[in-house]
Amino acid sequence: MPATRFQQTSWALFDFANSAFPTVITTFVFAAYFSKGIAPDEVSGTSLWGYTTGIAAFFIALCAPVFGAIADHSGARKPWIFLFSFLCITGSALLWFATPEESSIIWALVCVGVATFGFEMAMVFYNAMLPGLATPGKEGLLSGLSWGLGYLGGLLGLALVLVLFVQTDTPLFGLNKELAEHVRISGPFVAVWYSVFALFLFLFVPDHQPKKSILQAAHHGLSSLKNTVANWRKQPDIFSYLLTRMIYTDGLNTLFAFGGIYAAGTFGMSFSELIIFGIGINVTAGLGAALFGWLDDRWGPKRVIMIALICLLGFGSATLLVDDKTHFLILGLCLGLFMGPTQAASRTYMAHISPKDSRTELFGLYALSGKATAFLGPLLVAFVTDLFLSQRAGMATILLFLVIGLACMARLPDIRGQEQT
Repeated sequence: MPATRFQQTSWALFDFANSAFPTVITTFVFAAYFSKGIAPDEVSGTSLWGYTTGIAAFFIALCAPVFGAIADHSGARKPWIFLFSFLCITGSALLWFATPEESSIIWALVCVGVATFGFEMAMVFYNAMLPGLATPGKEGLLSGLSWGLGYLGGLLGLALVLVLFVQTDTPLFGLNKELAEHVRISGPFVAVWYSVFALFLFLFVPDHQPKKSILQAAHHGLSSLKNTVANWRKQPDIFSYLLTRMIYTDGLNTLFAFGGIYAAGTFGMSFSELIIFGIGINVTAGLGAALFGWLDDRWGPKRVIMIALICLLGFGSATLLVDDKTHFLILGLCLGLFMGPTQAASRTYMAHISPKDSRTELFGLYALSGKATAFLGPLLVAFVTDLFLSQRAGMATILLFLVIGLACMARLPDIRGQEQT
């Protein structure tokens, strides 16, 4: 039986809660502060940030399928979401102590790495709840709603950071701008935001009852995971899709991780300008996620993914060619329209292509596909940036992942089209 609309909305609000972390911390405000205010220079800051993001992704790739398989057999998912959300919230809060000096480099990177690990691991179990909560045939709508709310959460979070702390002569709580307290407060702000709005999921969304002890779940879950991977030839379309998603998601994740750093370093955007830019991208991304969530159920997720990837390639290439800030801002806002639809439709494609009796287990592998090689994108950006001493050269490597992902997606079945016929 599908969940009520209130329960579905409460589930989607978790995206509203946790999206403040990637938007404020890893994409715009704190990432730019690290490269311009903590690291010795912007190039080395980009490299250090890239290596940290890559290491975190490596551990996520190792742990996601294991914990996902265990949770599948233990039954309940909300305790796991709580555990990993706690890591993200704590890591974010501790960024307050990352003062604007090189001695804070290790502290800042460790906190960001731990918080990133917690954020992504919580999403493993959150995404796995989608098929059981959505109305049959409306998975795309619910997935699009959650992504749209996520971008709205990022938008409001950035707006509040701008109004209350960054773009005011007298920041709230009397924060000292000379010590970068008005920027460092972004970490505790995200921690509070995440904590408050995640309560809706924990209080109102139904969860499976525990079926086995942790030890029993670990034994059966790992055995099941091993059998699924060993028999991949029996489900070629599923594993081909997981490989395809792995490739283009590498490009998307890297774009999210380095967007703010690139804007700050190449176009000299200030913290205030970065926040305004981030707000604009979240507006267009939210609109795109909402619109394409509706089209997802009509056209099918494959077509939505391909359209979005083509547009990301076009606008992404243009952002690497322009030299003035105005054209970059316009192109960046256009990019936002197609970020959310790619992610939301990817989740619904997995829901459609997975057999009902093994959806949760396969969503564990879905999480793996998003992180198994996610360290390659950031590491490649860091390496090419170091090699050519150019942020543009490093960011250009993202396009390669999108091109390969688009080519592979074209070869996969149109699941929605098959269901309609």
